[in-house]
Amino acid sequence: MAFEVTFELKESDLEHFRNVMREAKSNAKALSETEILANAKSLSEDVKGNVPPFVSERIKKLETLVAMIEDDEWQIPDEERNDVLSALAYFSDPEDLVPDHIPVLGFLDDAIMIELVAEELKDDIEAFLEFCRYRTREEGRHSDAAITRDEWLESKRKELHSRLRNRRSSRRGGGSGFRSIF
Repeated sequence: MAFEVTFELKESDLEHFRNVMREAKSNAKALSETEILANAKSLSEDVKGNVPPFVSERIKKLETLVAMIEDDEWQIPDEERNDVLSALAYFSDPEDLVPDHIPVLGFLDDAIMIELVAEELKDDIEAFLEFCRYRTREEGRHSDAAITRDEWLESKRKELHSRLRNRRSSRRGGGSGFRSIF
């Protein structure tokens, strides 16, 4: 028998998560990029198995964030790289809002935080996934062309990075989004 629980996070609840993220970002200054990525990967591995689908579906988003940093061909711009690393820093503390060792509920706060981060970084994630799809699709098409793999990847990467910058600058003018904590 499955049991569904639905809840709504109000602005005050979201502010609580923002404060937790600010604290995690501050604590992460003592961590290297390698440590932050290793901790996020460790969480991903720990979650594999018997967890609710709500959690396992969000872990895939966490893995995408890690991939954005580790993909040398994506060459994530510094500002976006720092945003993603700041977001991933939260997952370096196994004793976060709900300690991870608590069965079923231990990863619930992680799943919520992943969802909030993924929503805020959705343009970055979409651009990265578009780049990955493009790279896969175009891989065999340019084998005898005068343009090199690096050149066609660079062209697509520049296009997507430019689009991200434009979206980011147009959003800075209004509203206080989750990203404002980075």
